[in-house]
Amino acid sequence: MVKYPWFPGRTYSLVVFALLCLCFWFAGQTVSAHAQSTDEVHVIPLEKPATGALPVHTPPGSDYFPELQKKALKVDVDLVLVPVTVTDTKNHPVTSLARHDFLLRESDKEQQIRFFSTEDEPISLGVILDLSKSMTNKIDAAREAVSEFFKTANPQDDYFVITFADRPALLAGATTSIGTIQAALASAKPGGHTALLDAIYLGVHESRSARYKRRALLIISDGGDNRSRYHAREIKQLVQEADVEIYAIGIFDSICKTPEEWAGKRLLTEITEATGGRTATLNNVRELPELAARISLELRSRYVLGYRPSNAARDGKWRNIKVQLTSSSSAAPLQVHHKRGYLAPGD
Repeated sequence: MVKYPWFPGRTYSLVVFALLCLCFWFAGQTVSAHAQSTDEVHVIPLEKPATGALPVHTPPGSDYFPELQKKALKVDVDLVLVPVTVTDTKNHPVTSLARHDFLLRESDKEQQIRFFSTEDEPISLGVILDLSKSMTNKIDAAREAVSEFFKTANPQDDYFVITFADRPALLAGATTSIGTIQAALASAKPGGHTALLDAIYLGVHESRSARYKRRALLIISDGGDNRSRYHAREIKQLVQEADVEIYAIGIFDSICKTPEEWAGKRLLTEITEATGGRTATLNNVRELPELAARISLELRSRYVLGYRPSNAARDGKWRNIKVQLTSSSSAAPLQVHHKRGYLAPGD
């Protein structure tokens, strides 16, 4: 054995042995301390949310998840808000009406209008543009129409553009500038068939993740559907339950050339009216930009009527709504456009 002078009478092996004992003793103390610490951990139960706070579990489709919201109208616990637009015989918006000029019924029972507003709030806008082959001689006017539509927009609005032929495609998202959108449209070339229903589906889908609660779509097309995977019945149900206003400009010849074109007028009308919007048709493509600007203005000239339903049942059933004008509202005939109904909240 080798002896070290600083450990007189001791060998190196004894020193090593002593050090190892000390290491094992400290390790045992550490393990024991960790075990004791684990035993003392307490799980604190979650507190119940205060009234009006976000619940622990929120079902999809509620107001806490606007990106998943599919309800027909904004429905609070006991308040229903109904967007309404009024136009004259030339399709110009009428903005001079007051609360007493409206009558509102739910399931044929008159309701008291407790809330009335004419605010121009920002909108998330989507344009759905037909790029099928039949649009070849109309594409220049269509590009100008999109520009005019955005020119009249509120500077705070955001917008996206979907084009469609054989299939729909997102041309520009909500963060894209108008200049970039115009440049992308300038290089777009028509060709292919008309997947109109699929394009509407994509438009509603994009609207669910839009920036603002108020959402609207404008469809510009010259024919009916002849390519979509979705059926008309499915899309009608989708838009009826979606919280989005849909307008359309149908560019149809005075004499329909194909069965799809004839059916296109009816299809667009049924879809837009189900959302509280409308379909405007024209025969002269040169009128397209002016009509697009007029619809953009109409979107900013709406009334909002609010009422508390006399039927307070939370049964999750569909409730029909009818809005009419009183006889004293105007001497000239006016058209009222509004959502057809809503789904009542369920338990």
